[in-house]
Amino acid sequence: MTAADWPAWITHLPHFLDALLTGAVITVIVTVGGFVGSVFLGILFGAFSTSQSMLLRAVAHIYVEIFRGLPLLTVLFIIFFGLATIGIRLDPISAAITGFSINGGAYLSEVFRAGIQSIHKGQSEAALSIGMTRMMAFRYIILPQSIRVVLPPLANFAIGLLKDTSLASAVAAPEMMFNAGRLVSETFFATEIYLLVAALYLCMSLPLSLATRLLERRMARAHAQ
Repeated sequence: MTAADWPAWITHLPHFLDALLTGAVITVIVTVGGFVGSVFLGILFGAFSTSQSMLLRAVAHIYVEIFRGLPLLTVLFIIFFGLATIGIRLDPISAAITGFSINGGAYLSEVFRAGIQSIHKGQSEAALSIGMTRMMAFRYIILPQSIRVVLPPLANFAIGLLKDTSLASAVAAPEMMFNAGRLVSETFFATEIYLLVAALYLCMSLPLSLATRLLERRMARAHAQ
């Protein structure tokens, strides 16, 4: 079989891989940025929702209800296009990270709330009795233990976030799906290009999925001991 007998798309494969792998780097950047932002907001509003302050609990409740009720794509459009109308212009990658962080934080706040509430109140009371402030007790006693409790859901959230980054193409973030769409419009090899995209997503998500299962098994063994 000579090179002339190969399918036409094979000759474009190096160009496809170059564009898609470049997009995959942006996908990872958006995923990591969105994950860090989501965890930060999740911890913050999770703490608010378990606070003794009625105002902070109300703020957390409003945040969670609003952003869990809005489609992620709508949040991205509001941040990228809506803020631009009032003079706040974010580049596509920053807008995508911000949108994923705000949306993900609403979901993770409930995860962290459950994790915080799983820690016996007696530990907070003991920390206060030895002179710790409520902030110190939360930082050094409650939060480290709650993070261990919520690690498996966090890992599953990271896998979902990796796949959801494909929505960033809607605000022109040059991640993998955006580059794939551009390649399809240039070459019309839609099936071949999107199969490559699927393979690259699997190459990134399967190790995360494996790590999640191993983490869950380790947590189960530690709980059983």
